[in-house]
Amino acid sequence: MKYRFVDHTADIAFEVYGKNLEELLANSAHAFYEAFVRLEEIKDVEMKVVEVEAEDEDLLLYRWLNELLFLFETQFFAGKEVKVKVTNMKAVGKIFGGRFGRKAVKIEPKAITMHKFGIKKENDKLVAFVIVDI
Repeated sequence: MKYRFVDHTADIAFEVYGKNLEELLANSAHAFYEAFVRLEEIKDVEMKVVEVEAEDEDLLLYRWLNELLFLFETQFFAGKEVKVKVTNMKAVGKIFGGRFGRKAVKIEPKAITMHKFGIKKENDKLVAFVIVDI
């Protein structure tokens, strides 16, 4: 399982899983896009490069998701395929997807929240909990 949505009263919440930080970031992008856009409406015609740096894993994930939100809001871009490389707390991701129109949006995200946000290690995988304000 890459991620699962969690019932939340007013926002969108999900848990994301990965065997390493690269997989966790890629899976968080998939969860983000699935939550907010009808992926069947997106043509896989563009590639965006997303680069973020941070002092720790939690902040790296937080900045990563904020970059996805920025592209979503300002360029109306959503991805269908994501590849991420992490080196020394710097993530470089290639996101393959395209622009979307109004009818593709399920619900509009407003902000990535810090409420209950974080990454923990469970057995031999990473698990992150994310709440997105809508």
